Amino acid sequence: MGASARALPPLLLAVLLTSFPGALGANPGLVVRITDKGLEYVAKEGLVVLQSELLRITLPDFSGDFNIKHIGRGQYEFHSLDIPSCELLSSALTPLPGQGLSLSISDSFIRVQGKWKVRKSFVRLRGSFDLQVKGITISVNLALGSSPSGRPTATTSSCSSHIRDVEVDMSGNLGWLLNLFHSKIESKFRKILESKICEMVQKSVTSDLQPYLQTLPVTTEIDSFIGIDYSLMEAPRETAQMLDVMLKAEIFNLDHRSPVSFLAPVMSLPEEYNQMVYFAISDYVFNTASLVYHEAGYLNFSVTDDMVPQSSTIRLTTKSFRAFIPRLARLYPNMNLELQGRVVSAPVLNFSPGNISLAPQMEIEGFVLLPNSAKESVFQLAVTTNLSAMVTFNTSRITGFLKPEKIHVEVKESKVGVFNVELLEALLNYYLLDTLYQEVNDKLATGFPLPLLQRIWLYDPVLQIHKDFLFLGANIQYKRD
Repeated sequence: MGASARALPPLLLAVLLTSFPGALGANPGLVVRITDKGLEYVAKEGLVVLQSELLRITLPDFSGDFNIKHIGRGQYEFHSLDIPSCELLSSALTPLPGQGLSLSISDSFIRVQGKWKVRKSFVRLRGSFDLQVKGITISVNLALGSSPSGRPTATTSSCSSHIRDVEVDMSGNLGWLLNLFHSKIESKFRKILESKICEMVQKSVTSDLQPYLQTLPVTTEIDSFIGIDYSLMEAPRETAQMLDVMLKAEIFNLDHRSPVSFLAPVMSLPEEYNQMVYFAISDYVFNTASLVYHEAGYLNFSVTDDMVPQSSTIRLTTKSFRAFIPRLARLYPNMNLELQGRVVSAPVLNFSPGNISLAPQMEIEGFVLLPNSAKESVFQLAVTTNLSAMVTFNTSRITGFLKPEKIHVEVKESKVGVFNVELLEALLNYYLLDTLYQEVNDKLATGFPLPLLQRIWLYDPVLQIHKDFLFLGANIQYKRD
């Protein structure tokens, strides 16, 4: 098991990925909420990790002089102390509003084994002992923050531990030695073990948890062209029943990042607590992607005759267009055509309860390919259509699918007279449905990753569509190495 996987609280912040809109003037693009159920799971996983860390604690030797009635003077030593087993029985992880997280562990047990030896004059005795350390309680407070790189941070703001009872079993049946342990060593042993427990916690937070938190994907490539910014907008926020962290969740051009001209909407999250974690994903995320693709011209397209299937009865030639644009065939006999399309503005996804839709507007310009390889514009078309979208998510990614309706075409400008657009609509519908939308859906099927720390997986997904955002609920699983 790796060091980061052994950290006391690697899961304490493994799902710190959500928040309400803050007072900074900007709203988050992504809100992920951890419920009491999620915190309970994190606490249980924390017990497993803490048990392995407790076994690594090293305890010092105890030695000194004694003067016991009827025994006399001598020296004692309790050494080679080792922790072969421990058991942590119950825990609770609760938010401290405005302060962080509180992890409390109670009813815990540690077994300690060691050796003893006593020397008095020329007499030397040796043996072994077994300690049952019972009723251990551990209380840890974690202060949560945000680093300049936009990742979550955690520091130990306080730690305390307490031992209720220590039972000792010593070989040799020496009652005076047992009494010596209780009078000379037990109080020191309690203080040292309590101190060692908190030292271990603080070391785990610094050496294991902090590096683990750096695995949060602040900037993630979606494809070779765009990435998504998952940086925290402020420190995580705690409320009485949940933990929230605010993420920017803005998609940008990997080669040239430019400011976005619109803000993410305010999201009113429903009161849902059945799942361990909820992701509220604003339409801002999808609309920044639409903006970046549009500005880069990714949504533009061109259609030439060699792209039309051989089985099609409609060709992109002036001869084929004679039936509905007679003048075109007369002015440009036996020449090929090219259609160049562009989306007028970045399509906006609209989220309403139970529905996702968009209505892109396109302009298509028709060109005649002249014998000298020049292109001559002959008409311009206005194209409108409505699309609905489906969204799904799996263990770590969000994916989607567009369901387009047929397009509607109007003549915007014509240099070849009035013409009927019905056949042209059929051709464009065929191309858009079978080619352009298919390419878009291939990208949507790949989707983009959710901001999860390493070894965190989602299961039992539930999806709701609300005004301005998606609301994804899931349970979480931490997969150990």
